[in-house]
Amino acid sequence: MAVRPFWKGYLKLSLVTCSVTLTPATTEGEKVRFHTINRKTGDRIYTSYVDAISGKTVERKDQVKAYEKGEDDYVILEDKELESVQLKSARTIDIDEFAPADSIEWVYYDSPYFLVPADEVGEEAFIVIREAMANSDVVGIARLVIGSRERAVMLQPWGNGILLWTLRFGDEVRDENEYWAKVDDEPVDKKMLDMVVKLIEDRTTLWSDDMVADPVQSQLLKIIKSKRGRSKKPSPPSSTAHQEDDGTSNVIDLMAALKKSLESKTGSSKKSN
Repeated sequence: MAVRPFWKGYLKLSLVTCSVTLTPATTEGEKVRFHTINRKTGDRIYTSYVDAISGKTVERKDQVKAYEKGEDDYVILEDKELESVQLKSARTIDIDEFAPADSIEWVYYDSPYFLVPADEVGEEAFIVIREAMANSDVVGIARLVIGSRERAVMLQPWGNGILLWTLRFGDEVRDENEYWAKVDDEPVDKKMLDMVVKLIEDRTTLWSDDMVADPVQSQLLKIIKSKRGRSKKPSPPSSTAHQEDDGTSNVIDLMAALKKSLESKTGSSKKSN
């Protein structure tokens, strides 16, 4: 069942404009959520902003944003100053640039949204923009205000619609070379490489969302159900649950482990495609 769009505005490319809606492509609505309560009274506990020195609650009108330029030395930014650097329009996705579809590294991808025409009037313009991007194998780059925060976004043709991804800003992504430099770049043993390739082949199957099922969610629901019904105690942790390493098997023979993996009927049984 399609959910109600949470944003409505316009998609603009030069002089081509159409009305569109935006809806999150993912949901956490089915996730178990917890509240913090007072064990003694059973009442909800709420958080509040308090002064670090006086300990007194600070009223909303007295809460302002500030940049710390030194220890206990802040520069206060007023709402008007913050608004002056924001997008002029929070209701228009104006595509500024395009980039090859495969040129944006996945680490920049943040959250996906479905972008679709809001009405039949703008449908033709929407389709033309989508098909032109698909035929050129490019994605559109724009900016958009979501949840009071300005975001860089990427527009990707996706089926009959467009998938809009919010992107992380450049200063939010660390340089991978600082980490890869710590990894040895030495030739690997060909025999071991062939064995690992065989293991991969044995475990390769078609993608299914079952691969990303949440076992913790299922266990939490069982515990909640048992407590609500008070008919049985929560199930004990599975014997296959993660156990702390006691340090006695830190050193292993990689070749022996690979051979054992390949010889195991259970471990190397090929999944049907």
